[in-house]
Amino acid sequence: MSFCHRIDHPTSRREFLSRAGAGFGAVVLSALAGQNLLASGGLPNPVGAKIPHRFGRAKNIIWLFMEGGPSHLDLFDPKPLLNKLAGQPLPDSFERPVTAMGEANSPLLESKRQWKQHGESGLWISDWLPNHGKIADELCVIRSCVSDGINHAGGVCQMNTGSVFGGRPSLGSWVSYGLGTENDSLPGFVVIKDSNSMIVNGARMWGSGFIPAVHQGALFENGPEPIKNLNNPSGVDDGRQQRKLELIEKLNRGHHAFRSSNTDLEARIRSYELAFRMQAEAPEAIDFDSEPEHIKTLYGLDHKETEVYGRQCLMARRLIERGVRFVQLYHGAGSKWDSHSKMEENHSSLCANVDQPIVGLIQDLKQRGLLDDTLVIWGGEFGRTPMSEKGDGRDHNPTGFTMWMAGGGVKGGQTIGSTDELGLYAVEDKMHVHDIHSTIMALLGLDHTEVIYMHKGRPERVDLNEGHVKESVFAG
Repeated sequence: MSFCHRIDHPTSRREFLSRAGAGFGAVVLSALAGQNLLASGGLPNPVGAKIPHRFGRAKNIIWLFMEGGPSHLDLFDPKPLLNKLAGQPLPDSFERPVTAMGEANSPLLESKRQWKQHGESGLWISDWLPNHGKIADELCVIRSCVSDGINHAGGVCQMNTGSVFGGRPSLGSWVSYGLGTENDSLPGFVVIKDSNSMIVNGARMWGSGFIPAVHQGALFENGPEPIKNLNNPSGVDDGRQQRKLELIEKLNRGHHAFRSSNTDLEARIRSYELAFRMQAEAPEAIDFDSEPEHIKTLYGLDHKETEVYGRQCLMARRLIERGVRFVQLYHGAGSKWDSHSKMEENHSSLCANVDQPIVGLIQDLKQRGLLDDTLVIWGGEFGRTPMSEKGDGRDHNPTGFTMWMAGGGVKGGQTIGSTDELGLYAVEDKMHVHDIHSTIMALLGLDHTEVIYMHKGRPERVDLNEGHVKESVFAG
């Protein structure tokens, strides 16, 4: 039977207090912290807040996922030589990469962007993201990211789960498993996408894999009604609804008593309990009526091109404000950042969608004192090649691309790592996806080598035992 070292062995103060003296120490601790260690029915709450291994500045995560692979060469990693050699083949000194479309011998494609340094740090940002200059000194730009996924299925899967093959827990699930949540009336891990298009690989990208199913992400829909069926059916008052759910819970608990190893059943039971609690708290969390107009304007809700992602970013702030641990916002659902052709048209439109909302999110978090506790991550599953495809596009590039982090203990206003002079390969301070995941866990105060789940007799970790924490990301 699967079990977790962090739960089955008292290796933390919280676990020791839970086991010592009939658990009364934990009761006192939970009262002081305002936390509920027990779920309804008196059973241990598997998603209750836990104490991290060490002090971590970050308490929450907002991951801005640009699905399809944004071009680092046109956003954060200027390459003058690329324009100089545009139209020529990749120099012989470069190893020919394995590409998704097999066009490694295509001529180099120039970047038509205008570049400017911003902030006291002098961070290079292209004119496709004109508002990002306002937050330049908050950003830690990592130019040397590396993935193993050549296509979208493998790339999105690895960026979310650490593996190019489906079936492993998502990063959000690992974070929920390691830290729990501070609000038992909202999901601890929420996913919001910008359209009805399907994310590559679907729900597996926020699934819990082999760890308990209660840690999987909850999908909120795009639009004015993110949570379906939140209100009681017509003619059903709160009392009747509560009595119905209490009966369902009693039946479910009786059924579960002899099937305690079935985590899907446990998750289904807790989903009923959570759904009832959400009916009281979620309507307020997703209602923007209380937001002043200048905040809505800050996120771009007053313009058609920014309204959709602006709503997502504002929703993310409201959720982490209420104790949701991990919020992942997909932009370009259905691999819309994929730009094998018409690069200018594709990225111009998508950048216009996200530029102001992202900057508004960072500014709003900062003015509310939330940025210190909230780690914001930006990036896609890979970058784009310097070689052209179809004359005016770029192919997938997992061998060197850019992501950035801000807030949550990150040292802003810096660039880490570099790609070669054409932007094809990471050559300095490489950060593989496993290193990125390990560093994120460390910013939360979690030792990625100690957050373990035993599965089929094997100790499983978020980084597949291959990650290293990049200390240069951390603020002093």
